[in-house]
Amino acid sequence: MRRVLAILSLPLLLVAGCAPAGSEPAAAPSPTGRQAMFEQRAAQIAAAWQPGPEWRDGYVPLQEPTIPVGDPGFTPDTRTAFHAGWYREQLSIPTARPKDGTIRFVEGSLTVPLVSAAEAYRELDRGDPPACGGRPTNPATPPPAQPDGPDAGVSSSPQTACIPLTVTAVELDSVPVRTSRGEAQVPAWLFTIDELTAPVARLAVAPDAVGVPPEPAASTAPLPEEVVGAQDLRAVDGATLTVRLGIGACDTGLTPLVYERDDVVVVGGGVTRATGVCTEQLLLEPVTVRLAAPLGERTVLDVLGGAPLRLTTG
Repeated sequence: MRRVLAILSLPLLLVAGCAPAGSEPAAAPSPTGRQAMFEQRAAQIAAAWQPGPEWRDGYVPLQEPTIPVGDPGFTPDTRTAFHAGWYREQLSIPTARPKDGTIRFVEGSLTVPLVSAAEAYRELDRGDPPACGGRPTNPATPPPAQPDGPDAGVSSSPQTACIPLTVTAVELDSVPVRTSRGEAQVPAWLFTIDELTAPVARLAVAPDAVGVPPEPAASTAPLPEEVVGAQDLRAVDGATLTVRLGIGACDTGLTPLVYERDDVVVVGGGVTRATGVCTEQLLLEPVTVRLAAPLGERTVLDVLGGAPLRLTTG
């Protein structure tokens, strides 16, 4: 059964001030015409999506292998360290490989080999942070005392050093991961971080047991000028998706577009292009897409390139 196409109009705050003086939005395209162009391409993308048996029988993650578990309580500095992979260990990390683990899908399970905690940590730790000019090398160093004068008594915001995240414990557990077979419980090494309020997980499945998404088939349908593609998934909550769309700096009137089938969901967005000269800049704009039914095990595809979208965090 094929579900009908839905166009969702949501109030969005877009980055303004990118168009030069005298640049005006182009005439808005007909919603009916834009819907037809999107639906034509989305239907072709969906029909061409025919992955191999590994997609349904194996383990193909659609999420990053390093995942914060719960709310990590990021500050700007710890968020930077997390994304850059700056860590230091304060314990001896086990080097022995554990016995095989089990991935538990909504339907069925899969036994897979696992890596050791030390192997996981080597993938987690990607180097040391650079020196931060003008910032203390010790985060406990207090800021300089305020001199006497008209600004005396006015405190400045404290500075912290560019330091790595401190690993104080590690244990093997399972975490929820978006996969080609829907959400699954996947073995992971959980690293306790002194500077965060929640552990950081590194997926523990050995590389030779990890599948990769197939190359999407190219669509021959015309690429609509007023349709933009999706870059990634930011959240999945039942029938509600948060998707980041790639828009131009001067695009206006962003409208999420979605096409549903029983096996896949195709997403994109409609925009009004501005006339005149504009900066060549891609902005990632999060939008909310509400489906007719919970996403479940369905794969979310980008309407432009046809690739499956990955769930990103942090």
